[in-house]
Amino acid sequence: MPLGEEKNGACDRTIYVNNPHLDSMTDDILYHFNLGTSTHDLPAMFGDVKHGMGIPSISIMLHELIKLLYHARCTDVTVVRIGTSGGIGLKPGTVVVTKQSVDSLFQPRFEQIILGKPVVRSTELDGELAEELLQCGKDLAEFETVIGNTMCTLDFYEGQARLDGAFCSYSEEDKQSYLAEAYAAGVRNIEMESSVFAAMCKLSNLRAAVVCVTLLDRLKGDQLTSSHDILNSYQQQPQTLVGHYIKKRLNASKKS
Repeated sequence: MPLGEEKNGACDRTIYVNNPHLDSMTDDILYHFNLGTSTHDLPAMFGDVKHGMGIPSISIMLHELIKLLYHARCTDVTVVRIGTSGGIGLKPGTVVVTKQSVDSLFQPRFEQIILGKPVVRSTELDGELAEELLQCGKDLAEFETVIGNTMCTLDFYEGQARLDGAFCSYSEEDKQSYLAEAYAAGVRNIEMESSVFAAMCKLSNLRAAVVCVTLLDRLKGDQLTSSHDILNSYQQQPQTLVGHYIKKRLNASKKS
């Protein structure tokens, strides 16, 4: 495919993607843009899109949140990250309370380059808090709640072994093998924020937990197939769980 064609004296630079799997897809859902190739006329649409997701965004937020808590002289603070994720070996709608946040090599660590040197920090979370949240899931009995390791990646596509990105240099078999390794290492879901969240909360002496719902089982595919209403209901479940936890803690405080 040519990189550009001359049109009226100007070069029209064509976008090139290196992924043979894209051509066989009947619909490519661009989840974070809320768009799909079969539901939207993408060539006719134009606009500026700004995203805030992943490790850089949550790191910036946490730096300023932690300073706010410090200046406000807060004590005994509990912080919970809630969100969505891709599951491994779990049915969609399962809520995962993170035991450990692990990297793409399944190690419980967060590595950051500071002043040109790698700095490795622990991603240990509060085990007692995780068990309390799991019990809240059992109390509610509205959806399945499990504890498992969460793999935090730097990328939504290749970093998570997806076949539907702009680039893909591996096969379906390679993907399945990697996800099977992750499952054997205790990983039950994948997202993009938990490692730096866990590391920064531990450094700040904050009691912390990560609670994410799975929108799909990555062993069965890469794209979301559930309806919009079902996905919305899934996204409410971490909020419901954490809300129940907060009410439970408040009631306990009143009694004491």
